[in-house]
Amino acid sequence: MRDGFPEIDDVIDAARRIAGHAVVTPLLRSDALDGIAGGQLLIKAEPLQRTGSFKFRGAFNRISRLSDAEIKSGVVAWSSGNHAQGVAAAAALVGSPATIVMPSDAPTPKVENTSALGAKIVSYDRYAESREQIGTAIAKEQGATIVRPYDDPWIIAGQGTVGLESAAQAAALGTVPNQALVPCGGGGLIAGCALALKDHLPEIAVHPVEPAGFDDTTRSLACGARQANDPDARSICDALLAPEPGELTFAMNRERLSPGLVVSDAEAETAMRLAFRHLKIVAEPGGAVALAAALSGRISCADKTTLIVISGGNVAPQQFEHALDSDVP
Repeated sequence: MRDGFPEIDDVIDAARRIAGHAVVTPLLRSDALDGIAGGQLLIKAEPLQRTGSFKFRGAFNRISRLSDAEIKSGVVAWSSGNHAQGVAAAAALVGSPATIVMPSDAPTPKVENTSALGAKIVSYDRYAESREQIGTAIAKEQGATIVRPYDDPWIIAGQGTVGLESAAQAAALGTVPNQALVPCGGGGLIAGCALALKDHLPEIAVHPVEPAGFDDTTRSLACGARQANDPDARSICDALLAPEPGELTFAMNRERLSPGLVVSDAEAETAMRLAFRHLKIVAEPGGAVALAAALSGRISCADKTTLIVISGGNVAPQQFEHALDSDVP
C-alpha cells in the first residue's frame, strides 16, 4: 500500500487471504458466443462466486483484517445487494455483527439472502435519502467499522483477485487477452482488475462498461474529472447505479483505463439470455453489461481475445424470466 493506494503486492496478498474462503471461479468459453462477437471471448464467471458475485472477495479481504475489538463492535455497509451479501457473509465468518443499509427497491433475493446471512437490514429511499449519511450515523452510534462498497484500498485489492486469477487462467490456456471488458458502478472491481491485469499484461486495454444513464465513469474518463449521473436516471442494472465514480477508484482508473462503453437495458437482457443459453450460468443485468458490449458490437472483438467479466448473478426470478422471454434478438 502506498499513500492509501493499493499496489500489485496488495492484490497478491489478498489472493492469499481469501484462499479457502472465496471460489476460484472458472474462465469459460463458448464457440457460439465467439461467433456472435466475431472473436475469442474468455468469460470470468463470478455468478459462481460465494454469495453470487465478486463482492465477497473485497469484503472478506477488508473484514478479515479487523482487530478483535473492531470485530466485536461490528461493521456497517451500504449496498443495493451484492456488497451487502458479501459483507454479511464475511462478517459471519469472522463473528462480527453486520448492519446493511439497502434501498427499499433492492431485488428481493438480495434482501432475503443478506438477512439469511445474519445481517440487520436498514431500508432507505435511494432517490430521496443518502445511504452514506444513514450508514455513517449508524456506525458512529454503534462504534462500528464502515466497510465501503468500493472506495477502500483493501476492497479494491480484494476485487483485483478477479483480474489476477483471469490472467493466470488465460496463460494456462495459452492465450493472451488483447482487451478486457469489466462492469463498472463505483469502480472498485475495474480498479482492482486493471491493477492486476496491467501488471501481468502491460499492453491490455481495460474498458469499463456501464448501463445507459449511468455512464459516469465513461464521461469522467473523457473529461478527466469525476462526473455525476442524473438523479432521475433509471436502469434495471441495480448493481451499477452509483451516483458518481469513487474518489479513490477514479484516481486509479483514470491512469489505467481505456475509454468506457455504454449498453442499453435491452442489450443487457440479451446478454443474460445468451449467457444462460450458451454458458448455463445466471447473470443479473448489471453483471451482464460487459458481455452485452461484446455481443452487441459496442466494441470490436474481431481477431482479438477479449476477457469478459460477468460480475454477478443475483437476479429476481421474475426479472430473469423476463430476460429469457424477451423478443430482443
